Amino acid sequence: MTTHAKPGLRPANPNFSSGPCAKRPGWSVEALKSAALGRSHRAKIGKTKLEQAIELTREILNVPQDYRIGIVPASDTGAVEMALWSLLGERGVDMVAWESFGSGWVTDVVKQLKLADTRKIEAGYGALPDLAKIDFDRDVVFTWNGTTSGVRVPDGDFIPADRKGLTICDATSAAFAQRLDFEKLDVVTFSWQKVLGGEGAHGMLILSPRAVARLESYKPAWPLPKIFRLTSGGKLIEGIFKGETINTPSMLCVEDYLDALNWAKSIGGLDALVARADANAAVLDRFVESSSWLGHLAAAPATRSNTSVCLSFSDPYIAALDADGQAAFAKGLVSTLDKEGVAYDIGSYRDAPPGLRIWCGATVETSDLEALLPWLDWAFASQKASLKAAA
Repeated sequence: MTTHAKPGLRPANPNFSSGPCAKRPGWSVEALKSAALGRSHRAKIGKTKLEQAIELTREILNVPQDYRIGIVPASDTGAVEMALWSLLGERGVDMVAWESFGSGWVTDVVKQLKLADTRKIEAGYGALPDLAKIDFDRDVVFTWNGTTSGVRVPDGDFIPADRKGLTICDATSAAFAQRLDFEKLDVVTFSWQKVLGGEGAHGMLILSPRAVARLESYKPAWPLPKIFRLTSGGKLIEGIFKGETINTPSMLCVEDYLDALNWAKSIGGLDALVARADANAAVLDRFVESSSWLGHLAAAPATRSNTSVCLSFSDPYIAALDADGQAAFAKGLVSTLDKEGVAYDIGSYRDAPPGLRIWCGATVETSDLEALLPWLDWAFASQKASLKAAA
């Protein structure tokens, strides 16, 4: 087989994790020097920063003015759970899933909320389900970009404008890197730790006027924990969407999110963020096209993510291994790159098929991805040679 010499050039930043993701280029702890540490988030300084985070989010994502944006607990997971527990049950729901996190929302609705009128519209890793099967007279829950499969919806055209149900969209690995069609979305959630490289534990919840109307007209049959409650006395708690968070946020994390938002604005906003992610994904796509051992997990080019790019083994020798053998090979390859300090955290998600998952979001520099590619070839050749020698 072809052998590869160990490359000489290393990525300047080897952080290719799919969450928490790489910090913005040029980041240092100095970016946090203005954090409102030791101050109440309810004091003027704290509330002002929270309001700024909300309004910069609106500006950069082009969120309609009549949509509410709130900072909520427990990252994207908390934001999704708030939506599921607060909004579902008024009518039937279609749960659309094609990867781990979407499947997790199915489990929550079926086994925790125990909603009887639930339809599952699912597909395996690498493909989208048949979106034409969705009934938008019902509520619909789906991920825009499947973080663990690298499969995304190409656009919002499959969602009708005259829908009767609500669309609840987990957009955590799409927001700030893909163009979300907010007019087709009633609930959008994401976390700070993804495309902008912020810190964990804080989520964002964006509500359309239709979602607000549901909250004010429908009361779920089950009790809601305090951190899920979005209404009081049948009315939306407006303060949540003006920086009055349900629980105490980390003002250090808020400062870091503000730094990321201001960086995004300084480079050209959403257009620039999308362009950076697209350019990064294109680097990997060209590499895969010329590779003898890697393929895209996402079968259709139009559905391939530009953030969480998931790759599978196409080399006949490796592909012939059983699932445990492929998983062991992938673990060894990833460990080799980790030990060399050229790529951290690029193994596929634990529930996904064995392979690689390389983050290409906007905070990653294209030059770092380009420097990584020879190392991928080197690590693969080294691992395969070792495997064959041991056989």
